[in-house]
Amino acid sequence: MRAAICGEDHGNPQGGRVMTEKTKRTHHVYTLLVEVGRKEGDGLPDAATGGALMVYASGVDEPEAVRETVAILKQADLAPLDVTGYGSLEERLEEGHEITEDERALMQRALDENSVVVAQVTPFFENAPKGAH
Repeated sequence: MRAAICGEDHGNPQGGRVMTEKTKRTHHVYTLLVEVGRKEGDGLPDAATGGALMVYASGVDEPEAVRETVAILKQADLAPLDVTGYGSLEERLEEGHEITEDERALMQRALDENSVVVAQVTPFFENAPKGAH
């Protein structure tokens, strides 16, 4: 990212000051599935062994969205273990994913606020039957 720089330009025949504009990089919203372990104060049910969070995160690319998501979840006393990326809204549509209006609204919120939106939390339990998470 370029920052605005203002200073003397000795190569400028008018001897004036030159200012370069800050380049704004386009943000996209990425769908991420974050697996979390247990940590004191994480807000998961007492009997849970961990959980999964469906997240919509804004970023200039998916790696940035992942980094920001992990940092924010750690600040919220969660213990991120693994992150699976499902791509941007555009990529998901190209792959044929059905995206509800509610999901689109949450994605738009993440984009508008340049934020991470946790859309769903699913706790995991040790002895739960398969598919019951």
